[in-house]
Amino acid sequence: MNPPVAGSRTALAERIAAATAQLAAAGVASPRADAEQLAAFVLGLGRARLLLVDELPGPAAVRFDTLVRRRADREPLQHLTGVAGFRYLDLAVGPGVFVPRPETESVVGWAIDALRAATVATTAPGPVCVDLCAGSGAIALSLAGEIPGAQVHAVEGDPAALGWLRRNVRSTGLPVEVHAADVTAAPPSSLARLEGAVDLVVSNPPYLPDADRATVEPEVGVHDPAAALWGGPDGLQIVRAVVRLAARLLRPGGLLVVEHADGHGASAPALLRADGRWQDVADHPDLGGRDRFVTGRMARPGEGEHG
Repeated sequence: MNPPVAGSRTALAERIAAATAQLAAAGVASPRADAEQLAAFVLGLGRARLLLVDELPGPAAVRFDTLVRRRADREPLQHLTGVAGFRYLDLAVGPGVFVPRPETESVVGWAIDALRAATVATTAPGPVCVDLCAGSGAIALSLAGEIPGAQVHAVEGDPAALGWLRRNVRSTGLPVEVHAADVTAAPPSSLARLEGAVDLVVSNPPYLPDADRATVEPEVGVHDPAAALWGGPDGLQIVRAVVRLAARLLRPGGLLVVEHADGHGASAPALLRADGRWQDVADHPDLGGRDRFVTGRMARPGEGEHG
């Protein structure tokens, strides 16, 4: 795109069309939507209000062109705008934290529905929930915002991600307690009081197999933090740690929900069944129909594994 002359105005529809072509040529998966979102961002408008705008002022056009070039270089859209939408939340994101994806919304939706449908009493004043590998706080903050009275704890070990998590907790004002801890290490002392008393453990841990390093898109491999992506040779290294910690935290009958790679539809449930402490083990697809998360219930005394 040719840069506009300072102070000039550029037809918005033409600018978006040119940006769409540029992004499509660069291999961006949703070029039109991204171009429109960047235009809305530089104008300070919601995307739907672009229909009311005919021209892009010169300074905004210059900024728009710069952002389009960066997006064409496969910098994540959310890094350019500083915001990732997730369910009912707008979360601050940027370098150093995993950008939450739409498929994780189905994980949270299942967890919320399961808690609402639970017939057993939960700890007053509301269910106790723990989000392991919390990242930006997308899961923890959704639970806190959508489940009245929920006592939500977010556990994250990476210092950069912790900064984003704390920022989002502050900005939303939602009641989430943050714990700085590595789920693969010994349980942090701050979680000791929760052992055997948690109603729900949910996690979106690093789960990509190491063999995928050469095949992931640049938005993932270059810009998402490696600590949030890679789960060892089979992708289940951190999942195993999450399951071990969840077994210590959950009360009998408590629920576990863990997101996994779409190639783990058989191996993730098998991991829970082999552990021997889980009832009602099942795998679930995301909205795209791909195997996405496994669930289980902590066995009560005297219960055997019925899978």
